[in-house]
Amino acid sequence: MSNTAQSLASTRIASLLDENSFVEIGGQVTARSTDFNMAGMETPSDGVITGYGVINGSLVYVYSQDATVLNGAIGEMHAKKISNIYDMAMRLYEFAQKTGAPVIGLVDCAGMRLQEATDALNGFGEIYMAQAMASGVIPQITAVFGTCGGGMALIPAMTDFTFMES
Repeated sequence: MSNTAQSLASTRIASLLDENSFVEIGGQVTARSTDFNMAGMETPSDGVITGYGVINGSLVYVYSQDATVLNGAIGEMHAKKISNIYDMAMRLYEFAQKTGAPVIGLVDCAGMRLQEATDALNGFGEIYMAQAMASGVIPQITAVFGTCGGGMALIPAMTDFTFMES
């Protein structure tokens, strides 16, 4: 499923989707930043697994944050992967079916990756823009499983449905 093998993030996706239906997008993407000793850090899938699959035969797009990779903090590439999933869902709506395949976010995130500074801030802006453009067009669902700090807290607030694990 990913180079994060059996992480909790991949387990969440596997338990949500129909068996063997998940197709990962961007599994080999890692952090681009080398500042603040980031060059030596391993960031499998840059802390977020993204892709699509089916639930009861219906297409969904999904991302699941991996808190074992830099506490799930959002950096530049992490944000680009999430924005890309939104773009894919919107393109499908616009050009194919005119029915919205939902985007489901499985959140466990410490907030912004401080080592990436303005690149990470720009990433948040890209996600917010993608969510705003998708609002009222495709369903957006978020499940919060752990920390949801800083700028990340706005992401579930912008979705149609938010569920929180207690």
